[in-house]
Amino acid sequence: MPDTTRPTRRLRTAMFMASHLLAVLVGFAAGIYALPILIAPDGPSADQVAQAAAGGMYRGEFRRDLKDSDPLHWGEGMVTISPQQIAFTGRLAPGPDYKLYLSPEFVETEADFQRLKPTMLRVGDVKTFENFIVTLPAGTEPSRYTSVIVWCETFGQFISAARYRDPT
Repeated sequence: MPDTTRPTRRLRTAMFMASHLLAVLVGFAAGIYALPILIAPDGPSADQVAQAAAGGMYRGEFRRDLKDSDPLHWGEGMVTISPQQIAFTGRLAPGPDYKLYLSPEFVETEADFQRLKPTMLRVGDVKTFENFIVTLPAGTEPSRYTSVIVWCETFGQFISAARYRDPT
């Protein structure tokens, strides 16, 4: 009678291949997350951000306690908006492909972001996780918007938002 308690060679090979495939997938996902952190340029100094913020017309605050912020997706610090740029003093949770948006309404969930995305202005990329200065596209009128949002484009994740003025 054959021994059925030991896995067959074919089953052992399949389990071996599955475990290696899982390891490759986990490594790939970790690489996607870690690469932007490893290659992120140094953020601007506090003096550079302070100088950029000096001409700011509006100020807001990124907070960790927003509805869709969590231990992996958050921002905290002060953001200043001028006619030429957005300056941020603080920290963001590290991650890939962060984009900065101006929105006509304050949002704090992924669903609200997706709903309002057609009305938003994509300002540019956020490539640092501590302090940033992002230049506004020519002709941008910050007074047409109320909030600034950091969004992870690759994974569709809400990171943080700050209201800088009340809607009129």
